[in-house]
Amino acid sequence: YEREAIRPHVTGRFVDLLTAVTRHPAMLIYLDNAQSAGENSSFGRRRRRGLNENLAREILELHTLGVGGGYNQMDVTEFAKILTGWRFRGPRFDDPGHFAFVKFMHEPGPKTLLGKTYPENGVEEGIQALQDIARHPSTAKFIATKLARHFISDTPPDDAVEKLRSIFVESDGDLAAVSRALVELPYAWEEPFTKIKTPAELSISAFRLLGMPERQRQAMAPFRLLGQMPFSAPSPAGWPDTAEDWISPESMIRRIQLMQLLVNRLHGDIDPRKLAKTSFAPVISENTRLSVERAESRKSALALLLSAPEFQRR
Repeated sequence: YEREAIRPHVTGRFVDLLTAVTRHPAMLIYLDNAQSAGENSSFGRRRRRGLNENLAREILELHTLGVGGGYNQMDVTEFAKILTGWRFRGPRFDDPGHFAFVKFMHEPGPKTLLGKTYPENGVEEGIQALQDIARHPSTAKFIATKLARHFISDTPPDDAVEKLRSIFVESDGDLAAVSRALVELPYAWEEPFTKIKTPAELSISAFRLLGMPERQRQAMAPFRLLGQMPFSAPSPAGWPDTAEDWISPESMIRRIQLMQLLVNRLHGDIDPRKLAKTSFAPVISENTRLSVERAESRKSALALLLSAPEFQRR
């Protein structure tokens, strides 16, 4: 899903990313759209199976308009009807996993979504609906807010969000243009940095500094210890993105314990003073620098360095 639907479009247009995500079998299975059938479709009448609104609801709530973005329950139902018949090829086909539109599961007739009526047009109804949703004003605001929250702060400045929103609208959802605008915002570089690394980010950055463990089980231990195992987010909303969700007295103790554990497993010698200078010099505080220099051993110094606020923040 990440390799086939997200990565190829992450610097392209948002509408293409949204379409690829919606058509991917991982999404169609996870949110039950593969079993959704129009009640008035030939399949629905024969099998007495009906509509499933999960995919439609999560696209509107989590991926585009957001809560309070101007849609209601009727829009969710109508969008779910539009997406009936969106499935994928099974293992008996030559191209299993590829998107397929199953006409006899599709709800016939016109549907009205967000005030616009879509005449009966098979798979093209969904394509057009996704294009309209991707260009909705609420989608621009929602995406801009999420990006600013992820890269700037848990409570991003309004003018930063507005800048990203305007670029999103002007560029027709060009994510590369929005990303460049984000990088150029002064807020993204203000010190001290405020965004806390998620467990996954913390683990990966520690591996980059210290080297990967020799055994795969050891490589997964940090994710398990800190509560962010890959591909196991607790809900369709994904992993949380604010400090209050990841930082508590207990979780901070676990983070410090993890850094000590990783350092204790090191086989080679790493000079903590050199590492502090090459990897942290622009942002390292005097307190952290002195703590590293005065540590009783190299491993203690490394553990202190990796437990310091400068490393715990993104």
